[in-house]
Amino acid sequence: MKKRVAISAGAGGIGRVIAEAFLEGGADVYVCDVDESAVTEFKGRNPYATAVTADAGNPNDVDQFFDHIAADGRGLDVLVNNAGIAGPTSPLEDISVEDWTNTINVDLNSAFYFSRRAIPMLRAAGGGSIINIASNASFFGFPFRSPYTASKWAIIGLTKTLAMELGADNIRVNAICPGSVEGQRIDRVIEKDAAARGMSLADVECEYKRQSSLRTFVKAADIAAMAQFLTSEAGRRISGQAIGLDGHTEGLSLNVGK
Repeated sequence: MKKRVAISAGAGGIGRVIAEAFLEGGADVYVCDVDESAVTEFKGRNPYATAVTADAGNPNDVDQFFDHIAADGRGLDVLVNNAGIAGPTSPLEDISVEDWTNTINVDLNSAFYFSRRAIPMLRAAGGGSIINIASNASFFGFPFRSPYTASKWAIIGLTKTLAMELGADNIRVNAICPGSVEGQRIDRVIEKDAAARGMSLADVECEYKRQSSLRTFVKAADIAAMAQFLTSEAGRRISGQAIGLDGHTEGLSLNVGK
């Protein structure tokens, strides 16, 4: 039987790679994304998937997305809460209320918006899986990235709590915690960090890579492979876990942001 998979922020970046991996595995895939151009491009690349424009931080948009899935009548087996933004790079006292609130809303509240709609559908299917994309910042303090770090720590608490609430319904809940992921997002973070600290891009990138024992960034395909494993028969006994996918982070730089 085909898996039925919903992915937030699934038309670009990490979400697109996860979505296309599930599609290649034969799943029915539903994605939403705030970037309309990314949705259009995704539809062109993946004509058998369903993709709509929706803001993961807007509960009304999320409701409309799930109404669309429900109207399709196929049900749901997997939810991937992938939506997230980097947020500001700044000392806490210099962060605006707007930037703090927006980061928490997209990185944490969206997981609530999506999960509350997905859970009844997963229960109706006889079980399933929720995967929250967290971060290695879920395990460490991360100076000058306080709203991002706070939201990612909260995702772990949400993951473990939902695993306890939903286990009797055969719904597994796990968090994947990547390190820095190759792509435009980490490039922007490095650029902001280098500018704030008066360092070269190459030096900051090297510093970030040295935080990992494997001295490398994660690939989006690594995250997609882990998501597929967790939703497979081989992962049927895994729940309530915060799984590091970061080459073993030795520690985050205390100079980040300066």
